[in-house]
Amino acid sequence: MFATRRGGRPVLPPADQCPLCPSRPGRRTEIPAPDYDVVVFENRFPVLRDAAPAADSRPGAGPLPLVQRPGYGRCEIVCFTAEHHASFAGLSLRRVGTVLAAWADRTRVLGAMPGVRHVYCFENRGEEVGITLHHPHGQVYAFPFVPPRTSRLLARAHAHRASTGRNLFDDLVASELADGHRVVARNKHWIAFVPRAARWPYEVMLFPATRISDLLALGGDARAGFGPVYREVLGRLDGLFGAPMPYIAAWQQAPVRGRVARAEFAVHLQVLPVGRGPGEVKFVAGTESAAGVWSNDVLPEVAAGRLRRE
Repeated sequence: MFATRRGGRPVLPPADQCPLCPSRPGRRTEIPAPDYDVVVFENRFPVLRDAAPAADSRPGAGPLPLVQRPGYGRCEIVCFTAEHHASFAGLSLRRVGTVLAAWADRTRVLGAMPGVRHVYCFENRGEEVGITLHHPHGQVYAFPFVPPRTSRLLARAHAHRASTGRNLFDDLVASELADGHRVVARNKHWIAFVPRAARWPYEVMLFPATRISDLLALGGDARAGFGPVYREVLGRLDGLFGAPMPYIAAWQQAPVRGRVARAEFAVHLQVLPVGRGPGEVKFVAGTESAAGVWSNDVLPEVAAGRLRRE
């Protein structure tokens, strides 16, 4: 995706110039109210925008089999709190529930837009992962395509169903519960664990106990049970090295259309912390960046054990 309009967006402004803080006399921000709970609004510097055109693709120039498509879709900002120096880990359980409800609402609204095939909710925290605003916030992208990672997950799930007759995600969660060594936190409705093939030293995945396709399908008990487990995971990550852990947290959910794909997929939250030690981060280096071959300094069982002890 190419979005040259994003070149002028604010980058790490000081707190008194933050565009996500509430407006105050003499200084208007993106949020006109003097205070707020959770706010969602369209990004002024989007990667994708506008509605689907009548003809959405054309062959690219030259001999290669390329297709060019307009960058239609939607990019939105989700502000988790009016407090500039807060963090998601410090939100109240009520506020976490409101954020979860906002993610589900935007999944419903954006998923109904013509041409949108996937809704992706995520949060970046820390300059180490490329944030441009320190204020606690996340983003929601409405893609006109199914992202490559989601497509690969679905392909694996379909192959697993064909070879075993079972659901891949159900088997994954059952395996982690049975083993137990990689489990970081859990309650009746959610399980958080370090995956067997973790690419990042302290990567964590959160799955609901009952498989559902997307955030819209979360029942009341599962919604209430999410906050305690997720806050515990974030708190343990922050306590690991005695400093706020930079991370990316992203919801993987089913495409908005496709009966078979939606029936096979399991919504889950993927937390990718980039810290590898006190003052150290893991870089996506030569083998990872160019060859797609990942290496990890920490065994998943060791990572989970360290997080459980924090």
